[in-house]
Amino acid sequence: MLDYDLHCHSNISDGTLTPAEVVDRAHLRGVTMLALTDHDDTDGLNEARSVALQHGMAFVNGVEISVSWRKHTLHIVGLGIDPAYAPLQDGLRSVRSGRGERARKMADELARVGIGGVFQGALKHASNPNMIGRTHFARYLVEAGHCKDVKSVFNRYLATGKPGYVPHQWAALGDAIGWIRGSGGIAVLAHPGRYMVGKHSMGKKTMHELLSEFVELGGQALEVVTGSHTPEQYAEFARYADEFNLMASCGSDFHGPGESYRDMGRLPDLPLICRPVWQALQ
Repeated sequence: MLDYDLHCHSNISDGTLTPAEVVDRAHLRGVTMLALTDHDDTDGLNEARSVALQHGMAFVNGVEISVSWRKHTLHIVGLGIDPAYAPLQDGLRSVRSGRGERARKMADELARVGIGGVFQGALKHASNPNMIGRTHFARYLVEAGHCKDVKSVFNRYLATGKPGYVPHQWAALGDAIGWIRGSGGIAVLAHPGRYMVGKHSMGKKTMHELLSEFVELGGQALEVVTGSHTPEQYAEFARYADEFNLMASCGSDFHGPGESYRDMGRLPDLPLICRPVWQALQ
């Protein structure tokens, strides 16, 4: 089992724990190298790093950037970034700026199907109001008794084509990779298996086209072992990583106790054909 976790979230974006609590939990669960990768925001990194140092853990500065590519929303993780790099911060600010407007539109759409007060309710769950997003809406809808858990809310209300879904134009793929690379980081395509399921999923041909473009634009790694992947997908994306000469990354994609695909740490080993991304981080 791996003791690296290179994809997780705190309440700076849409996690439920503070950066310090995330690191404490990772340490308790045996993680020796951790990357905090909040969505479109790096404000939790200093707190997380100082706690990781107290525990003797290796800490990696990270971020997860929301990207629009064709009709798909993708997530690009940046590992080993320099958060002080001005173009990165300017880019993240531009991505964040659209969140509030989208959230209000989502609330309006839900009101149309008879669910009112959702914007204010979601705000109560957003420690960082600038980062309000679908997960905060989902937590409120569970609290208000509309669904039994966060995953059910997404399936019923917030996924593409559902009553509360509002499309949004995020960063361009080349821009996100450029900000990460420019800051000295490694650009990782996060949880690729998730783009191949659902109403607007991409097939193998489109995945090939995405990976070709990702590599062409400077992408360096693919998340092979991640909380939402099945064992079959570990093998499938290990083959993709090998085919496109990409390093392989791993991470729980932890957001909080009881609402994540899996808890932090103790991830399955990468398939043997993989070149682990942490070799480049060390």
